[in-house]
Amino acid sequence: MVNTLFLRLEGPLQSWGERARWSERDTAAEPTKSGVVGLLGCALGIADDQPLAELNRSLSMGCRCDRAGSHLRDYHTVVGGVLTAEGKTKVTQSTGKVETVVSLRYYLCDASFLVALRSSSDELLERLAHALQAPVWPLYLGRKSCVPALPVYAGLGAYASLDEALAAPPLVLRPGEAGAERRGVVESVWGQGSRRQDNLRSRALRLYDSRYTRDILVAPQSYEEVEDDIPLTPVFE
Repeated sequence: MVNTLFLRLEGPLQSWGERARWSERDTAAEPTKSGVVGLLGCALGIADDQPLAELNRSLSMGCRCDRAGSHLRDYHTVVGGVLTAEGKTKVTQSTGKVETVVSLRYYLCDASFLVALRSSSDELLERLAHALQAPVWPLYLGRKSCVPALPVYAGLGAYASLDEALAAPPLVLRPGEAGAERRGVVESVWGQGSRRQDNLRSRALRLYDSRYTRDILVAPQSYEEVEDDIPLTPVFE
């Protein structure tokens, strides 16, 4: 009986907001659980709060950071998109012109993560595996502009723990990269480890509960090397 579903999250850009508020939209250093559950919701074609919250509770998550990527800060402006409490377009009092909103948006460039999702229901995992290979809605890596560079579905398996599961799939190395341990982040019991606010409670109201994770070092059991180094980092001119 399978108990673990693997996802490969890799692309030119990823953004996993954990504390994003108003004009500053951050990204965590690795995928958040709420972001991964949202991705699964796209695959299944569900957006309602209750089934997404139930899906969140049914899964525990671990992540292996195969390539951390680099950080990009985007200076973003929106003109005419801000409304007052009365529903009117907001204007600058001094000039009377439509207000321009400036926001800073952060991304991970050329990052690659292996996510392991564990559940006691093999039926649920097999349904998710099928949905990821034929998603109802397009899949994205945190934000809708961040498309995957590789198929997201990366297999099913049975393992004694998330720690063991993260070490099983081979690590893909680019030319010049050395095979070594990789950082891992694994969901832990309440009160043990680092507290994170990415446990989805309500998508519509943007409400998130706490969960705890622990950092580990993952030593992959095997390595694969690619012949050509094709960077995914976008080039901006």
